[in-house]
Amino acid sequence: MSAANGKKQMLLNAFNMNCIGHINHGLWTHPRDNSTAYNTVEYWTELAQLLERGLFDGLFIADIVGVYDVYQNSVDVPLKEAIQLPVNDPLLLVSAMAAVTKNLGFGLTANLTYEAPYLFARRFSTLDHLSRGRVGWNIVTGYLDSAAKAMGLTEQIEHDRRYDQADEYLEVLYKLWEGSWEDGAVVNDREQRIYAQPAKVHKVEHHGEFYQVEGYHLCEPSLQRTPVLFQAGSSERGLLFAGQHAECVFISGQNKASTKAQVDKVRASAVAAGRKGDDVKVFMGLNVIVGETEEAAQAKLAEYKHYANAEAGVAHFSASTAIDFSQYELDEPIQHVKSNAIQSATKILQNNDWTRRKLLDQHALGGRYITLVGSPEQMADELESWIAETGLDGFNLTRIVTPESYVDFIDLVIPELQRRGSYKTAYSTGTLREKLFYQGAQLPPQHTGASYRR
Repeated sequence: MSAANGKKQMLLNAFNMNCIGHINHGLWTHPRDNSTAYNTVEYWTELAQLLERGLFDGLFIADIVGVYDVYQNSVDVPLKEAIQLPVNDPLLLVSAMAAVTKNLGFGLTANLTYEAPYLFARRFSTLDHLSRGRVGWNIVTGYLDSAAKAMGLTEQIEHDRRYDQADEYLEVLYKLWEGSWEDGAVVNDREQRIYAQPAKVHKVEHHGEFYQVEGYHLCEPSLQRTPVLFQAGSSERGLLFAGQHAECVFISGQNKASTKAQVDKVRASAVAAGRKGDDVKVFMGLNVIVGETEEAAQAKLAEYKHYANAEAGVAHFSASTAIDFSQYELDEPIQHVKSNAIQSATKILQNNDWTRRKLLDQHALGGRYITLVGSPEQMADELESWIAETGLDGFNLTRIVTPESYVDFIDLVIPELQRRGSYKTAYSTGTLREKLFYQGAQLPPQHTGASYRR
């Protein structure tokens, strides 16, 4: 959306996970960090209220199935540094957070490879009902061999094959969410003793390569029917999937030129699927460290680095690439290895000029996301620049020290962005989809999912 002054208003999600260490590893040891309270309801309800105070569009909750056991061929470092282990279920958080907020959206990661679509559809419909239409699903297919083995497979399913399965999974979900119950099926007529009209409720019959489903969707239609669909794949096959299904795409940029290229590819993929380029909102992961002055922000960065653990960050990256970086000497070139891990992660290693020392330097803050550091004015300048030069719609803001990272951004950066007309001053009404796209609560007619609607 553009403000009255013609500026594009950016979208903001808080990027988090139902665990202690998320992206910037080692910071759980910081004396002002409270992420070890992740397993309490209060941690999440207070965070949700904080983000709603800052008018955040959503809380994007990552998730992982499996453990990071590639580095040193063990889970020793992940256990010592709580590298997304332990990790609790993200979907169970939403009811509590929805009860203490009215506008904040929830982007929830769930791995379709290990979930039967019939019951999965019910869980998301239930959350959409309870939140009054504020949920989105971040579609992932997994990449860890440890997860595959824990779920009864011998190894991870081949990368492109996982997307073939995901296409069919979405087809089943669209049939359940969009086609099983017609609009107007529910009449709730006490006098005639008719809650739902049988003629308007239909059995789904799907017989495909991966799934066999015969049954009625167990839930009456929620406000959105299909949750807002998030996705993060940037491989050629992932982009094809995004163009067909995704409404929001999460990318990991390294510089503005490469980020613009990624954004352009996402929008081109949507157009190739018969949609409009702006039918997809594109978010980039980002660290922001802000202080009242640039000097204060730089001091905060130095303080954070003191608690960060670069080795823990590299151990996480090992799992993302399926390469055990611990086997390399500090200055030994790392060889690119083709695998079924995250394609965008392995791609950066293809030029063979990476070493373990270089990776440790990159992970000085415990992770490898771009980090912006400075005063509120400098942060607003940078965020506006990224939006203008890349075509991004917004950012997934990481936590470095929680809740401090979000408090600082809300108290210092949000007012400056609002002063410039680059960020909203109030929530709009409606569901998460309506807030993001300023159109209807349900999938637009050009989306493939809408074709399953009766």
